[in-house]
Amino acid sequence: MTFVKICGNRTPADVIAAAEAGADFIGMVFAESRRKVDTQQAYDMVRALGRPLAEHEFLTPPPAQPQVREEAGEWFRHGSRVLEAYLDAKRPLTVGVFADQSFEEINEIVEECGIDLVQLSGDEPWDDCLMIARQTIQVVHVSPIDSPSDPMALVEPGFSIALMLDSAHGPYRGGSGQTFDWEVARQISSRMPMLLAGGLTPENVGEAVRTVHPWAVDVSSGTETDGKKDYDRVRAFIAAVREADAG
Repeated sequence: MTFVKICGNRTPADVIAAAEAGADFIGMVFAESRRKVDTQQAYDMVRALGRPLAEHEFLTPPPAQPQVREEAGEWFRHGSRVLEAYLDAKRPLTVGVFADQSFEEINEIVEECGIDLVQLSGDEPWDDCLMIARQTIQVVHVSPIDSPSDPMALVEPGFSIALMLDSAHGPYRGGSGQTFDWEVARQISSRMPMLLAGGLTPENVGEAVRTVHPWAVDVSSGTETDGKKDYDRVRAFIAAVREADAG
């Protein structure tokens, strides 16, 4: 099954609609963006979904061994198993999206709001993940001119629990509604679990799933109409992913 992250939520009604539609991850943006939320908005959204993950009891796989850093595929396969254990305990999981913000600011926000996971969507070095008080998803941005010849050069195992590929379009990282060359993503997905973002919509996500075979897909602008969450498009997006899985 391909997991689904619905990002760019701004109200409790947004996250409830996404959860009822079958989302596995719910994203809220703290980076500079037109979708940016404050801590009170995030707190309200987190509580609308029940207790934070930290208040649940769950079993996770044993920690990965340090030498796994040498093998990216095994590192991120272990990370996917951990995230799936989290999902068994709580679904959907909440994800705070940050970009080029200090780890002190990030940690203060996630503790105050009760967010389950952190996504680093700026130009943070991989080892910044080790300073965050939550498990992290590290985003690698792919531009239209990036060659698919050696996409693994962008990936550093041993730090984040998961890897996301997103488009490098726009004034802010991610959320641009632009795709990138899915061959880059397909090459990485063939070696390890990864999340695919960048320009996904209800209309193209089925093709993306069949082409790339990602562990998860992430959408923001593709489930909006006139800048607001469109719950019909949220449902259509998740339905298209499930249809592609079934096919």
